[in-house]
Amino acid sequence: MDTEKHKNWKNMHAGPAGGTFYGLGFVGALIYYFQHSLTFLDFVIGLLKAIVWPAFLIHKVFTLLGM
Repeated sequence: MDTEKHKNWKNMHAGPAGGTFYGLGFVGALIYYFQHSLTFLDFVIGLLKAIVWPAFLIHKVFTLLGM
C-alpha cells in the first residue's frame, strides 16, 4: 500500500522543464508588454497578459490550425 501511494505522488508532479519554459516566457512577455506601455494602466494590463501568455499562445496556434 505504501508503494502505491509513492507511485501516485510521483505522477502528480511535473518535471522542471515546464516551469522553466513558463518562467522564461513570463519574463520575455513581461519585457515585451512593458516596452509597449505608455500609461500605468498599460503596465497593469501588460503584467496580467504576461501571467496568462500561454493562453494567448495556444489560442494563436489553434487559430492557425483552423480549430
